[in-house]
Amino acid sequence: MNRIKELFKKKKKDILNVYFTAGYPKLDDTVRIATNLTHCGVDLIELGMPYSDPLADGFTIQQSSMKALKNGMSLDLLFDQVKEFRKSHETPIILMGYLNQVIQYGQEKFLDKCVQIGIDGLILPDLPMDIFQNEFKKDLEERDIAFSFLITPQTSDERILLADQLSTGFVYVVSQSSITGKTGDISTTQQAYFDHINKMNLSTPALIGFGIHDKSTYEVACSNSNGAIIGSAFIRALDGEKTINDKVKSFVHSIR
Repeated sequence: MNRIKELFKKKKKDILNVYFTAGYPKLDDTVRIATNLTHCGVDLIELGMPYSDPLADGFTIQQSSMKALKNGMSLDLLFDQVKEFRKSHETPIILMGYLNQVIQYGQEKFLDKCVQIGIDGLILPDLPMDIFQNEFKKDLEERDIAFSFLITPQTSDERILLADQLSTGFVYVVSQSSITGKTGDISTTQQAYFDHINKMNLSTPALIGFGIHDKSTYEVACSNSNGAIIGSAFIRALDGEKTINDKVKSFVHSIR
């Protein structure tokens, strides 16, 4: 069984999905960071594929992508790093990136490589649902690769239900109408949005992301869904003079 599906089958609440950009801060940090996240008990690892034009991402992730590309990160190197990680660890890994990256690499080649090295899921925020249904859905099903669609406070109920129907990993609930990296407490407007989603009784697990940055926002997200996704706050925590081990451990323990 796909590791993501197996996770949600075994664990229903308080799931922690941590995002970081492959090849950041240093080119060879990817396996080290993923390994330390696993040792700290993180449930899911969302690995960003560095891209020159990350439309959904805020300043922090954009900067990490630029630095990773400058470091020499490529998809082939990312695949090699995941392959190395998979020699010792079974934590589910999701690749997050953009449609053009997959097209440039070659869709069949990209998906086959994901299977070979042990990628469990994909998130491509700019992949339209109709193209997904016509050109991706069958290929992903045949390879047992999970896919997650994003919904936002502006997403219509009709589209939310379609995202629920098409998502085979989890529904990515974007907590706010902005790019990633915002900080602050969860507002009453956001809580009303979460309440609305919960009343829709979606059949697919849901994780809340965008703006989840500390223990408080993590707990609010978990109380309104199956768990939370943290990205920009973790990438900021990777800066500084401490070792990767200390930085990862300190950050995860500050969350839960």
